[in-house]
Amino acid sequence: MVNEINTEELYENYRVVVDKGQSPLRIDKYLMVRIENASRNKIQQAAHADCIKVNSKSVKPNYKVKPNDVIQVFLTTEPREIEIIPQDIPLDIVYEDKDLIIVNKPMGMVVHPAYGNYDKTLVNALEWYFQHSPNKETEGEVHPLLVHRIDKDTTGLLVVAKNETAQTLLAKQFYDHTIERTYTALVWGDFSENEGTIDKNVARDIKDRKRMATYEDPDVGKRAVTHWKVLERFGYTTLIQCNLETGRTHQIRVHLSSIGHPLFNDSTYGGDRILKGTTFSKYKQFIMNCFEELPRQALHATTLGFIHPTTKKEVFFSSNLPDDMLNVLSKWRKYTQQN
Repeated sequence: MVNEINTEELYENYRVVVDKGQSPLRIDKYLMVRIENASRNKIQQAAHADCIKVNSKSVKPNYKVKPNDVIQVFLTTEPREIEIIPQDIPLDIVYEDKDLIIVNKPMGMVVHPAYGNYDKTLVNALEWYFQHSPNKETEGEVHPLLVHRIDKDTTGLLVVAKNETAQTLLAKQFYDHTIERTYTALVWGDFSENEGTIDKNVARDIKDRKRMATYEDPDVGKRAVTHWKVLERFGYTTLIQCNLETGRTHQIRVHLSSIGHPLFNDSTYGGDRILKGTTFSKYKQFIMNCFEELPRQALHATTLGFIHPTTKKEVFFSSNLPDDMLNVLSKWRKYTQQN
């Protein structure tokens, strides 16, 4: 039997307001996808110890959350402040001046520390870089200030501000959708047109909080607009360019999945299985080889253009496709030529 704990002696570590579109779901299952690295067993133990409250009342693990419920999770420790520890991690720096730095982010690198990823992030690497920068004497103490993010397994260009003025001016351009951003993606299926636009609201998937979903209801989520253009056709897959008019979480991934063209090997949105092609074992082996070569979603942030916060001049940066995408594209070219 779990001893009850006086929540007045505890700290509120999490506060979650349930979305208005949430369908009834057990709170232990709901919190598993809302709290990173939380096991169902630990959530159930916390509930039995009266450490989980809904609308200020203790609930058990089988309580079913409802829209607009306010969930509080109390623990014996204070909410962890994420300390940014400088770490000597190699960086591919495309450009740098006194106001900003452009980095070509590799696969597998999280942008900012968070629960479950406390170190080895881009911010950890930049902290080290700035501390050991030859410009430190002239620039003084500099810390990375994020303006936008890209997913852990998406590669490509990211701009990071070096002072609050630059951060504010760059953030406004992102907010105003005046930033020029293109991504290169390999997706499943062929397109009947050479270009098009996806204009669908994006919000958290009510069934799986780790995913995003598109919604037809204009009152659900935020408007998201992706313009796409075909670059190369391989029959069963297509290489496309995507221009972002907005920048929602997982926007390209969920938008393309919503129209039946998930990114190649995107495990979150169903692209990590054979969706187009033959049933021959030789083809299946070919796809497995491609997945092994490219163990992530085939998405690369290729270009980034904006008005420089100090010079007020337009600047533009580009990044070549990484080797894993280049190698898989080469495989597809050979496959289509031979079949």
